[in-house]
Amino acid sequence: MADRVYPSSKPNLQRPRAVNTGGGPPSFPATKAQAYGANRPSYRPQPMKPRRRSRRGCCCACCLWLALILIALVLLAAIAGGVFYVLYRPRRPDFTVTSLRLAALNVTASNHLASRLDLSVTARNPNKKLVYLYDPISISVSSGGVDVGDGSFPAFVHDTKNTTILRTTVSTSGESVDASAAADLKKKSKLPLEIDLETKAGVKIGGLKTKKMWIKVHCVGIDVAAPKGKTAPSPSHPDATCQVRLRFKIWKWTF
Repeated sequence: MADRVYPSSKPNLQRPRAVNTGGGPPSFPATKAQAYGANRPSYRPQPMKPRRRSRRGCCCACCLWLALILIALVLLAAIAGGVFYVLYRPRRPDFTVTSLRLAALNVTASNHLASRLDLSVTARNPNKKLVYLYDPISISVSSGGVDVGDGSFPAFVHDTKNTTILRTTVSTSGESVDASAAADLKKKSKLPLEIDLETKAGVKIGGLKTKKMWIKVHCVGIDVAAPKGKTAPSPSHPDATCQVRLRFKIWKWTF
């Protein structure tokens, strides 16, 4: 009885290999990694670059700090000013024109003016703790825009709660004036005057002295009788209160 050959029940899972006819190394089928990532570049980590702060951010920070510093300085100045005001109650000095006499007024045919004017000004210091230190005070007297006389008061110390009377003579000689202004001065019996005083003054508080600042005093509404011939009129007492202005100079600007 002849033997029968039965095929195996298990399939052959091995793929047939390609026959190498060229004599080189045998070729193998592509792996899963090669099939899906053959064209993908390899990953190389890049070093971290430090971030640079932009110039705009630096400028904004500088402006913010500068604004905060300025606000702090303003607040400190306001607090210091409030404390100073509460402690000392500072008040401006008072100036009053108490006596005035136009002793001479002569306008020549060539429209030249010569004049002499006797002036008394009363200065009052209403403060209890502040002493004013005045430099020489310059005086300018005008009538209708025409310079009638110039002079000065000497420097003085104005003590607390003190009243000081300043007397001087202001004059002008050979001042050239306009023809219409000269004719107007000749025919007037009374002259409206404006008096300006200008000086520098400092403040003394105990042993402390402040920096001197500009003070301008403006007096208006004053009438004085013009002399008739060689007879000078009697002094007038206008008791005109003047306006005191403080002038602060910051760099190139004056306030």
